[in-house]
Amino acid sequence: MGLFKNIFGANAYSNRELKRIEPIKNKVLALEEEYGKLSDAELKGKTQEFKDRLASGESIDSMIPEALATVREGAWRVLEKKPYPVQIIGAIVLHQGRIAEMRTGEGKTLVACVASYLNALTGLGVHVVTVNDYLAKTQAEEMGKVLRWLGLTVGCILHGLDNNQRRQAYSCDVTYATNNELGFDYLRDNMVTHKEERVQRKPNFAIVDEVDSILIDEARTPLIISGKGDKSTQLYSIVDRFAKTLTPTTVVEMDSKEDQDALNETADYIIDEKAKTATITQRGVKKAEQVFNIDNLMDSENLTLLHHINQAIKANGVMKNDIDYVVRDGEIVIVDEFTGRMMEGRRFNDGLHQAIEAKEGVKVKSESKTLATITFQNFFRLYNKLSGMTGTAMTEEDEFKEIYKLDVISIPTNKPVIRIDHNDQIYSSEKGKYSAIIEQIIECNKKGQPILVGTVSIEKSELLSAMLKRKGIKHNVLNAKQHAKEAEIVAQAGKYGSVTIATNMAGRGTDIMLGGNAEFLARAELRKREMPEELITEAIGFADTDNPEVIKARKLYQELFDRFNREVKEKAVAVREAGGLYILGTERHESRRIDNQLRGRAGRQGDPGESCFFLSVEDRY
Repeated sequence: MGLFKNIFGANAYSNRELKRIEPIKNKVLALEEEYGKLSDAELKGKTQEFKDRLASGESIDSMIPEALATVREGAWRVLEKKPYPVQIIGAIVLHQGRIAEMRTGEGKTLVACVASYLNALTGLGVHVVTVNDYLAKTQAEEMGKVLRWLGLTVGCILHGLDNNQRRQAYSCDVTYATNNELGFDYLRDNMVTHKEERVQRKPNFAIVDEVDSILIDEARTPLIISGKGDKSTQLYSIVDRFAKTLTPTTVVEMDSKEDQDALNETADYIIDEKAKTATITQRGVKKAEQVFNIDNLMDSENLTLLHHINQAIKANGVMKNDIDYVVRDGEIVIVDEFTGRMMEGRRFNDGLHQAIEAKEGVKVKSESKTLATITFQNFFRLYNKLSGMTGTAMTEEDEFKEIYKLDVISIPTNKPVIRIDHNDQIYSSEKGKYSAIIEQIIECNKKGQPILVGTVSIEKSELLSAMLKRKGIKHNVLNAKQHAKEAEIVAQAGKYGSVTIATNMAGRGTDIMLGGNAEFLARAELRKREMPEELITEAIGFADTDNPEVIKARKLYQELFDRFNREVKEKAVAVREAGGLYILGTERHESRRIDNQLRGRAGRQGDPGESCFFLSVEDRY
């Protein structure tokens, strides 16, 4: 397969499929003038017309050009956003039940709206899946304006809704929700006594944003509904104290049995960095038998103790604070290794979370028993039709095809990508690498070129931050500890002279615009004027309202936005002259796709930009 890709080009298949889609796209564009002349009432009336034609037996595919032309014109009239031809192609790809690879900044939110309108005409429901509540809410409000204007109903599933609110949202033509909310609602529905208590309908069609993150990275992540168990937590603390007395040794990868035998004599347990495992040695077993006064740790009656010891050495030897988890308010919060976000409410399973709690000296919570569970992989395969969008799907093309029977179509950008991707810079030591990174940051900063520095852990981001502070360079840091400021920090990473350090940039959901982001500048100004946070949320929202206070706040917000937008456009010229956004990777990630996601933050919509990875022979990967 790799040989054929090298000979014929990785996008040969996509190019063939795009040629098949081209005539459909041309039919949509050909209707632009005709539909532009329709009155609002006539354009809105198209929705019922399409539904009637479906009811009379016409296929939805036969209505693609007309339906997409309708929603395209509707988006223009409501939001003053007219989908580009490449966005129409993306919507057709989604409708066909495929994955659309679209670069960062190409407007995937609007693409999902166009595809949702077409498929919602059946009345069977469309789920638009996002990675967090913030995106679900804002997309439901903004795109919901278009869909509601055209006569469809739109719902949004957020954390904290009761069952009646959820049932009402799921009954809508289009429902925006996170993958977690959808999965847990499915599990709860399968635990009810009467079918009338269920909140979801039969899964019909899903459009998954950041599809590689959800369907590949988190594919085997189990969603678990638990009940309280009755096991004691005291043993975790006892075993943790024992684990802290053991001597570990670290290997990158175990090479041979001779290596294993040698390590058995010198270490109590072995940490395998590549496999992320900890294995107790014969020497460690003997120490455990002495401390816990038992004859044979491997006897069946000692399996519980052995399990606790294995989890304790993994917690102490493998799991790292500020990389795999953070300690916040006396609790262990998992950090998603792919997105760098804190995963609220999630716990490591099989007693590992309790072992980490014991390690960090916080309250060890009781174990729980599983009442219902499903993986995202199995959940999303329940849908009649599944599609998705992301900026980096080609690297996982084989997995999508094998696991989900989904093919990947690479959609061309609206404007040519002119970003300069430099060759990797490789250094003999980590110290030398970081010195070069600081020099590059200073060089960019002197000429006003904004720079986004990508790190693989909280620890590394804070190390770089400390180095920059010593040099007196003003900068922002985005990692799991600053997750609350995520959107604001990302949004302003394109300002003239800005320096931003961030952990993995997958699925941030906020565009980096050269010169700055007018929306977030307007928000900051409203905060300066001491407007309540709840009112700011309403001021930037799109939900219908007759509240005079909200209407007044929206008017003020629009005035501020227009003012800042003019300023941002002027500053963007200076940023472009400085070379655009510079992406600096401090390490290669084990997944090439995550490196590509970081790189893809620069060069959106034809903007200039640069990218380069700085590596050393001492790096993990």
